[in-house]
Amino acid sequence: QVQLVESGGGLVQAGGSLRLSCAASGRTFGSYAMGWFRQAPGKEREFVTAISWNGGNTAYADSVKGRFTISRDGAKNMVYLQMDSLRPEDTAVYYCAADRSFTTPPSKLSLEYDYWGQGTQVTVSS
Repeated sequence: QVQLVESGGGLVQAGGSLRLSCAASGRTFGSYAMGWFRQAPGKEREFVTAISWNGGNTAYADSVKGRFTISRDGAKNMVYLQMDSLRPEDTAVYYCAADRSFTTPPSKLSLEYDYWGQGTQVTVSS
C-alpha cells in the first residue's frame, strides 16, 4: 500500500513558476513509476508527466514539454514537478499517482496507476 500526499500548489501569475511535491509512504516506493495528472473544471483528467521506477525514463504531454520537469528522490520517497513559464491553461488540480508495474517508458494512461493523492490546486492568473 502506498499513500501519496501532494503539496506546493497555489496562485501564480502567468510566466511564473511553482514546484509541486509528492510525498510517498511505503517501502516499495522505489519500484513504482510515478506520474502527475491534472484536471481542470469541466474537463477530464489528463496526463502531464511521468517518471520510471528508476528515474531513467520520463514522458511529458506535448502541452508541457520544455516547461515542466519531473524528478524523484528515492532516499526521501519524494517526487517533484517543477513548473516554469506557467500559463492560464495550466490551471487545474494536480494529482500525483503511482504505478506498481515496471513499465518503461512510464505509462501515460491514468488507468495504469494504482494509487492516487488527494490533489493540489494550481491557479495561474493572466
